[in-house]
Amino acid sequence: MTWEIIAPLFFAGLSAGFIDAIAGGGGLISVPALLAAGLPPQMALGTNKMQSTWGTLMAVRKYAKAGLVSWPQVRLTVLVTLVFACLGTWTVTQVSSEMLKKIVPWMLLGIAVYVLLSPGLGKTAAKARLGLVTFACLAGSVLGFYDGFFGPGAGTFWTMACISLLGLELTRATAFTKVVNLTSNLASLLVFVMADRIHYPIAAAMIAGQLIGGRLGAGMAIKHGAGFIRVVFITVVFAMVTKLLWDQLAAA
Repeated sequence: MTWEIIAPLFFAGLSAGFIDAIAGGGGLISVPALLAAGLPPQMALGTNKMQSTWGTLMAVRKYAKAGLVSWPQVRLTVLVTLVFACLGTWTVTQVSSEMLKKIVPWMLLGIAVYVLLSPGLGKTAAKARLGLVTFACLAGSVLGFYDGFFGPGAGTFWTMACISLLGLELTRATAFTKVVNLTSNLASLLVFVMADRIHYPIAAAMIAGQLIGGRLGAGMAIKHGAGFIRVVFITVVFAMVTKLLWDQLAAA
């Protein structure tokens, strides 16, 4: 590997970690960067999962240190998510995910429009619609499986679930999302490690960037609160929708 390859990947990791820590969607930056570096698709996905896991870990640490993670609240959801993310990652090796590729952009677009038209969404805590056990079983199984099986927009779906079903304020919903994202990332990473689909030298360069980006992004989100997260959230979701729809058109 040359510095001409390492340097851009380091900054791709930093940028992806920054965006991921605030609103998710860092894969929009990191996966294309890995493919542009010449990695085969499966190796790019595995390497991306390795580097993004470290950035998410840094973000979780930052949110937890700020007192925004309630471990009793999140622990059952983590357990359910871990099980179903493993199941989802195993399933994707057995079947095609083509149908999800067609459906997910429109689901994300619907969320983005809803958030855009609801300026007060997540500004303050609201009454929970589900108990913790029900939420853990429902969201952990569905979104854990989805993140392991396909992934794009999983953080967005988690954040909306935390706001609408648990009644969390947006900053705490983002912190909750980072914890469960870390769980599903670790589950998927285990599968990729066992399948030997990780380019470790490239992953190391991107992890260095991710650790910096994750810390900076979480710090910005904690400092500026729900309003800042909302702007980044909407921007990232629209960017994700555009990319996914463009990929569909290009493949047609």
